[in-house]
Amino acid sequence: QLQLVESGGGSVQAGGSLRLSCTHSPYTSSNYCLGWIRQAPGKEREELSVIDSDGSWTYADSVKGRCTISEDAAKNLVYLQMNHLKPADTAMYYCGAALEVCLVLEDGKRNLRYWGQGTQVTVSS
Repeated sequence: QLQLVESGGGSVQAGGSLRLSCTHSPYTSSNYCLGWIRQAPGKEREELSVIDSDGSWTYADSVKGRCTISEDAAKNLVYLQMNHLKPADTAMYYCGAALEVCLVLEDGKRNLRYWGQGTQVTVSS
């Protein structure tokens, strides 16, 4: 069982920035997938970005150019730097992980199996 804890959320004005952090418990698997999703009230879960164990990453169109995912493997951390925030970015943000390479499942979602409790991001206009 992998444990993840997010931090770094908060309230900011439109145009501002936040860096979300996710601390995960150690694992020995050489294959892994780490990512961020968000969910706003009444809306579908939205996958934002994943980073694969081979160093590749993907971004949703909604955040491309505004967000950067990165990891510090030595510290068991994964980050999501978010810039030029908009009110539409208001949501609960979750960190997810899988102990295998990133895959897209039949439902179109990534194979992230372990989740943190989330951190709230609120962007005001």
